Amino acid sequence: GIRVFATGGIGGVHRGAETSFDVSADIGELSRSQVAVVTAGAKAILDLKLTLEMLESCCVPVVGFRTDEFPAFYSRASGLRVPMRVETAAEVAAMIVAQRRLGLMTGMVIANPIPDADEIPTVEIEPVIAAARAAAAARDITGKDVTPFLLARLAEATAGRSLDANIALVENNARVATEIAVELARISQLTRS
Repeated sequence: GIRVFATGGIGGVHRGAETSFDVSADIGELSRSQVAVVTAGAKAILDLKLTLEMLESCCVPVVGFRTDEFPAFYSRASGLRVPMRVETAAEVAAMIVAQRRLGLMTGMVIANPIPDADEIPTVEIEPVIAAARAAAAARDITGKDVTPFLLARLAEATAGRSLDANIALVENNARVATEIAVELARISQLTRS
């Protein structure tokens, strides 16, 4: 019964998935659950391009909230375009209602970039991610242990800046999700009247 959900970043297709087949359960869940997820993109440690392709293959709409690019979690831009863009919570709510009326059973990804002031640009964070991935490989860390290891390494390498960015983007996503939920409630009231 949850219609709108806020998170930091969704899971998706891991880098190297062509050999590991490591794809987050988030993709499967979004393909069968009618929930709109407000997110700052997929976790930056993932393969964002393949994640978008997998979402498309699973018929999960991806909507940019005031952005034309899929955010890269810590970074506002990834170089990957979103299929559609909206400017307001009311537009998102109308899309959710239309999706349900059409009987579509998938979720929806609302891609909401991290606020400007809290961003860690891709050119800065990507080498840190690469170093953390190399350290995980050197220690033969695999499966469910990879993500916590990488996130801990990022926090250490950025002197906590990645954690601060994570908190800021979650707060921003919660604000947008709240705005969308309020608009959904307003639409529900109008249709009952």
